[in-house]
Amino acid sequence: MIELTRLNGDEFVLNALYVEKIEALPDTTISLINGKKHFVKETVSEVIQLITDYYRQIGLIDLHKKVVEKNE
Repeated sequence: MIELTRLNGDEFVLNALYVEKIEALPDTTISLINGKKHFVKETVSEVIQLITDYYRQIGLIDLHKKVVEKNE
């Protein structure tokens, strides 16, 4: 889960596993796999970093590396 800030200043927590797309339109827009959209104050780069950190925290990034190394 990642912590984000809506444009009105309200904070919320988003399950990063459901993120399909992140765009700057010009506000940062996060599209989820279920079609819902969230508009946040964080930049695209910040959201990507939060998601990457979350994936690393739950072991998804390390798991990918292990699978790739095993198959080489």
